[in-house]
Amino acid sequence: MKRVLGSCLSWLYLACIYGFIFLPVAVLVLFSFQDGRLPVPPFNGVSLQWYEAVFADRKLMAALANSFLVATTSSIVACALGFLAAYALARYRLPGSAWQRGLLIAPMTVSYLIIALGLLAVLNTLGIPLSLWTVGIGHVVINLPLCFAIIYASMGDHHINIERAARDLGASDFKVMTLVTAPMLMPSIMAAFFLSVTFSWDEFIIAFLLSRFDVTLPVEIWSMLRSGLNPKTNAIGSLVFLISVAVLLVLELALFGRSRKS
Repeated sequence: MKRVLGSCLSWLYLACIYGFIFLPVAVLVLFSFQDGRLPVPPFNGVSLQWYEAVFADRKLMAALANSFLVATTSSIVACALGFLAAYALARYRLPGSAWQRGLLIAPMTVSYLIIALGLLAVLNTLGIPLSLWTVGIGHVVINLPLCFAIIYASMGDHHINIERAARDLGASDFKVMTLVTAPMLMPSIMAAFFLSVTFSWDEFIIAFLLSRFDVTLPVEIWSMLRSGLNPKTNAIGSLVFLISVAVLLVLELALFGRSRKS
């Protein structure tokens, strides 16, 4: 009896946790089909008019494309730099390596607002005009410590013997790094990449302060909400959520399914 009661309570607790997490997403998706002018209760019926309005809105589609470009490009750069830094600090004895690791991770403890204001001052001093490139630079700054931390934590000592074997077979240090170490760390690199994409996709402060005419999706949604509630924000949010789920499913089937078979 106690086991049954404990099992029921555990399932109830699990249902409450998942409900707390996914209820806002479910409400967002539900009211993206609202047949009315406002995305608020009561639900008046199912309609695809707001999805049609999203695809017809050139500014919103341009902002979506800008977010995708900035997120993917900055995440690739952040992962590449994070991998190189992790490899150097994990495989070589450098002076003050502990301090260097601390300095690389330190930006994770700094507010995005402070980083954005500092970058804005530096860019103005150097005379660099604000654009999507400056937004990408800002996102590399905030995502590089995350990528470094994830990749560095996965570089265990068991990889060293494999790298030594590759060197004994005549591989150069560059080949060992690119053809041996990088493939072994690919799950961690991919995890760092997609986390970086997620943070870059949702980031607002840096994108708002470091952009000018070409804006990302969060900035465009903020400008839409300044004039009041808009059902198109629910529709574009639902589209982004569905795209994220689709990407995760593809990765699960392609990468993790392959690793399980092997």
